[in-house]
Amino acid sequence: MHAGFIRAGFWQLILPATFIAIATAAKIEAAERPNIVFILADDLGWTDLGCYGSTFYETPAIDELAAHGMRFTQAYTACPVCSPTRSSIMTGKYPVRTGITDYIPGQHPAGVRLDTPYTRTELALDEFTVAEALREAGYLTFYSGKWHLGEAGYGPREQGFDVVVENDSLGDFKNDPLVGDRLTQTALQFLDKRDPAQPFFMFLSYHEPHRPIVDHPETIEHFRAKTEQAGGDDPQSIVERRGFSRTVQNVAAYACEVAVLDSAVRQVVDRLQQQGVLESTVIIFTSDNGGLCTVDKPGPTTNLPLRSGKGWLYEGGIRVPLIVAAPGLTAAGSVCDAPMISTDYYPTLLELAGAPLRPEQHADGASIRPLLAGEARAARPLYWHYPHYHGSKWTPGGAIRDGDWKLIEFWEEDTVELYNIASDIGERENLAAMRPELVEALRERLAAWREETAAVMPTVK
Repeated sequence: MHAGFIRAGFWQLILPATFIAIATAAKIEAAERPNIVFILADDLGWTDLGCYGSTFYETPAIDELAAHGMRFTQAYTACPVCSPTRSSIMTGKYPVRTGITDYIPGQHPAGVRLDTPYTRTELALDEFTVAEALREAGYLTFYSGKWHLGEAGYGPREQGFDVVVENDSLGDFKNDPLVGDRLTQTALQFLDKRDPAQPFFMFLSYHEPHRPIVDHPETIEHFRAKTEQAGGDDPQSIVERRGFSRTVQNVAAYACEVAVLDSAVRQVVDRLQQQGVLESTVIIFTSDNGGLCTVDKPGPTTNLPLRSGKGWLYEGGIRVPLIVAAPGLTAAGSVCDAPMISTDYYPTLLELAGAPLRPEQHADGASIRPLLAGEARAARPLYWHYPHYHGSKWTPGGAIRDGDWKLIEFWEEDTVELYNIASDIGERENLAAMRPELVEALRERLAAWREETAAVMPTVK
């Protein structure tokens, strides 16, 4: 979809009246600190963009953003589902520390072997979020779209955002294909109404391409024709434990939703350029977890060559696209192969903004600014704790990645799998039986991390 599809006068959305009455902190000249635009997709898979290898979905604007910035090949989310990852972005902490370990409100299915812990249903107000830190540093903060970190009293307004457009005010995201377009329009309105003398932090949180997948009236016929040219919507699945994983990208409606994201990037970039601030604005585009491909029947996308997808601790569930365009810092068309995780955004944004770091808050984050500049950064183990069942057929477990090695524990079965990610990106050759000493060392490290973070474990019923 292209920006030209948006007709003048169609949109009736008005930013909250509080926008023009905000009592801001000491203002800082915009030129001194970069503006920050953070665009978060929902369930967008690692290979769902042209610049990550997709030949079915069309993402020219996002690909162009990558051509002007840095594309990460090993960006991870702190959880394979949305709410925990969103909490990690806001706090710089692993989800286990915030208590949000499953999507809110979580689930407790019947007829399963393990009794799983309950997730916290809101982000605690005593967490000092990245928005609060940037606001304290003089930024005007804006949030539009999906929050999923708590209901009334625990929303973005209570967590540091000055101007907020709630997701529900944009329409019925389950059935209305224009919700994402309206979200983009609120962003453009914000850019037009803001005080140009104050730097801003704009967080755009899209529902696309999360299920339910809906047809977009402007693009559905185009992608239906493309599906037919590719041989029709044949799911072509493979077995993944108790589920089935899609192996091809050919769902027209899903392509529509990806196109909404591409249109958003195009329009926001164009508006920043029109206002003459594109070269002083950092743009981050990423997803909250991998694409949904494994359920009781094939999901709407595939993450191949990665294994499985949303809900799983295989690479397909936690490795996501990440593009960062930071003028004056990222080299055009650069690629970073170093691992990073979603807890890293908090300290990174503070460092880019010239704001003081808050290590007591973003305890599990490490700034990726050196990586953005093409420099090395100290490596560290990465951890995941997902003690819940999920509709993707995942069963409770945890994981650790240390260097090229990744270990996954499946607690219901009391089994473990070991992979060398550098040589086996698809996690097909389980080396646990061949490397028992390494398995023991990684399991001990993972257990020690759970003890240090007071992780709650499921119990046998």
